[in-house]
Amino acid sequence: MRAPALIALAVAGSLTLAACGSDADTGTEAEAADTTTIEVEDNFGTHTITVPPRSVVATDNRTFETLDAWGVELTAAAVALMPSSIGYKTDDSIIDLGTHNEPDLEAVVAAEPDVILAGQRFAQYREDFIKLAPEAAVLTLDPREGEDLAEELKRQTTILGSIFGKESEAEALNADLDAAIERARAAYDPADTVMAVITSGGEIGYVAPGVGRTLGPVFDILGMTPALEVEGSEDHQGDDISVEAIAASNPDWILVMDRDAAVSADDPAYTPAAEVLEDSEALANVTAVKEDRIVYLPADTYTNEGIQTYTEFFNTLADALEAAAR
Repeated sequence: MRAPALIALAVAGSLTLAACGSDADTGTEAEAADTTTIEVEDNFGTHTITVPPRSVVATDNRTFETLDAWGVELTAAAVALMPSSIGYKTDDSIIDLGTHNEPDLEAVVAAEPDVILAGQRFAQYREDFIKLAPEAAVLTLDPREGEDLAEELKRQTTILGSIFGKESEAEALNADLDAAIERARAAYDPADTVMAVITSGGEIGYVAPGVGRTLGPVFDILGMTPALEVEGSEDHQGDDISVEAIAASNPDWILVMDRDAAVSADDPAYTPAAEVLEDSEALANVTAVKEDRIVYLPADTYTNEGIQTYTEFFNTLADALEAAAR
């Protein structure tokens, strides 16, 4: 009985040695076997991507929280644009491409990326990325003009899920957004008028329904009734409408993005949005102020406008609307 056992051990040993000897030779082949290619469509067309990608560059603020939550390793990113709430902010291994105002675009070359998630503040540099990293798939997943913002956020999340093997996680994020929107829609009374504003530098800027920065699309998503409709742009600090005009419209609700909370909260001169609005004499008799119907976006929204931010906001808004209806 011992002879067959010895033979079996000898065979097993020889197989182990053979495998060890071939590791170096087959490493590349094994890596290739673990990858596959997929096709994804961004705002500019169809791209073929090898997944999982070996080196990823991210510059779109809307993607940071999702990638961070999924544990995606970044080779380079616009770290300077990230809020402190994102884990990548303190990861020194990530090459920092700087801000869109003073970008270090050449640094992307050292990253040797397979995928570059461009867009948002770095949208203007798409062609530069293509030239600097010709082998990379340069993806722009910004919400497209004229499309529903919620659907565009879900489109972006779904595509990211397919690239990073997080399809079920992407579905969960999309479902959470849908549920939050449904809550807010169900709780909102169209008879209530709504004003959206951005506070910056102690000033109050008007956000135009539909087109205004960040909060503009919320009117369409929830079917909200604007307290004031004035031609507006997507200015990052809101549009220049007098506080008196805002007060005269007497909104039942005020939705607020505190821009400075995301970019200069440590500045001694920073004034929180709550103080700006609640201390304003011009707004003192406005229904939304008197009845404490002011709802704020998360503090890091200006630099973190992704699907989680909107989900959190819609749930916060739904909480306030439901409480007011009791």
